[in-house]
Amino acid sequence: MKILAAALLLCSLPVPRIAPKESPRLQEPATQQARRGGRWYLAQSGHAIYCYGPVMTIKQPEGGLQRVATYCKGGEAMVPLRD
Repeated sequence: MKILAAALLLCSLPVPRIAPKESPRLQEPATQQARRGGRWYLAQSGHAIYCYGPVMTIKQPEGGLQRVATYCKGGEAMVPLRD
């Protein structure tokens, strides 16, 4: 009787299972949503830059005006433009 009770007790215990190893998945490139309405501008540094926001004219500390493009690719908020 004790053997039967011990056998039932052992059968009711959960059995640890080894999880199968996950195969390395190929990383899918992050898809970025296409922003519409952007435009290419020539920056003061001489490089072309793609910006989504409007072009603004701001006052400089030394008293002049500077045209800047806003919300540009690469995380730049304002990029001075070449006239």
